[in-house]
Amino acid sequence: MKSISLCTLNARYIHASLGLRYLYANMGELQSQTLLQEFTLEQRAEDIAEQLLGPQLKIIGFGIYIWNVTQTLEVIRLIKVLRPDIIVIVGGPEVSYEMQEQPICALADHIITGPADIAFGQLCQDILNGAPVVKQVSSLPITLDELATPYPYYSDEDIANRVIYVEASRGCPFKCEFCLSSLDKSAVAFDLPCFLDNMQSLIERGARQFKFVDRTFNLKADTSRQILEFFLTHIDKGLFLHFELIPDRLPAVLLDLLPRFPANSLQFEIGIQSFNQAVQKRISRRQQHDKTCQNLQWLRTQTQAYIHTDLIFGLPGESLESFGQGFDVLYSLGPQEIQVGILKRLRGTPIARHTKDFDMRYMTAPPYRILAHRDADFGTVQRMVRFARYWDLIGNSGRFPATLPLLLGNQPFDRFMGLSDWLFQSTTQTHRIALARLFELLHSYLLNKLQLDEAEAEAALLSDHQHNKLKGLPVFARNSSRRHTELERTATTAQRQRRHV
Repeated sequence: MKSISLCTLNARYIHASLGLRYLYANMGELQSQTLLQEFTLEQRAEDIAEQLLGPQLKIIGFGIYIWNVTQTLEVIRLIKVLRPDIIVIVGGPEVSYEMQEQPICALADHIITGPADIAFGQLCQDILNGAPVVKQVSSLPITLDELATPYPYYSDEDIANRVIYVEASRGCPFKCEFCLSSLDKSAVAFDLPCFLDNMQSLIERGARQFKFVDRTFNLKADTSRQILEFFLTHIDKGLFLHFELIPDRLPAVLLDLLPRFPANSLQFEIGIQSFNQAVQKRISRRQQHDKTCQNLQWLRTQTQAYIHTDLIFGLPGESLESFGQGFDVLYSLGPQEIQVGILKRLRGTPIARHTKDFDMRYMTAPPYRILAHRDADFGTVQRMVRFARYWDLIGNSGRFPATLPLLLGNQPFDRFMGLSDWLFQSTTQTHRIALARLFELLHSYLLNKLQLDEAEAEAALLSDHQHNKLKGLPVFARNSSRRHTELERTATTAQRQRRHV
């Protein structure tokens, strides 16, 4: 029986916790007494507690993040009622700052702030040995080379069914004030030959999806080159690689390598956040506008990578008009995905210094999302929350390749905001809109609000209906078989034309 449990609640099953595996790998002589347990947010607190509470259990360590702190608190409350003898330790970014304000920190027996890779095992050893321990443990700086590798502790089930998270470096040299990485002094790399050996072992075990959690994968060109060259030698095995890139930095060596990756093998997450240069300066974000645009255009035209970009609404000094202008610029560059995020005030981040000057008002509970600020009132923020949701449904989903250009015209942001406002007025819903109903709503909007040509609008919608492999016909195409035949012919022609573009 195990006396220590390492536990976290993942957002979804497909996410395997890299952090837990680092802790487990560095438990030393206590590893044989330690059980690694992962749950998801969909599971009930009672069911999680039931699986955790083994008879010999003495210590539970929870990894706490912004997305799981509320649910984990409920689990810990149950544990404290059922087994008050168990020592509860919490660690992770959500409990490393502003601890005095958090119920979960008050309830826990011990809190580890900062990287707990080694500190957790040491704290457990002290507790089991009866040594005196304080409630708040501040982890000491660690050298990456002293860490035991976590990768052998991805199970065969993980490798077969889940995304494998890896890191070739830690930290970030940039100081973007909305991000916890702004607190890092620099980025530090792991020993590269050792890291690639671990990747080789994972591939030999069948791993095919690798998500790099490095904040700055393309910071050091030679390291990026060696990693990409390594994976290119295995690319025929059907690998899929996810990297986070700095938008204005594409060294020449990457320009040579990236086009060699086939379709469906590369995804780049590129954080733009804002094109407003005054806002960028205010939040200590260094970004060369022209180089960013040039690099995005190059990636879209010269590689087959999937480009996921990010914008953040709610940054201090950014108005709705300013954000919309940035959205239009980014859309014109053609990324496959534009994630519209709403600013969150993560605990410990320097963005808090703007609270007074810009009247920044945030939710007091997770996810600490912005509610209003000087340049965007509550109603405006709510409109953008809905915009983001509908954009995911229609713009990012890939379900409407023919219809989306008709919806956006030559004013992407303004036109989609109009659609967003209308959708909410018509449905009062942002979730649980069936795809078939969404087709009918878009049909009504195209004809009645935008007053587009009926044949053109319906041909585009029918083309997308076929693209989604939906059974039957949409309501608008059921009126007459002759009319449907004409629409279907037009839609099929449109699909063929898109394939040749």
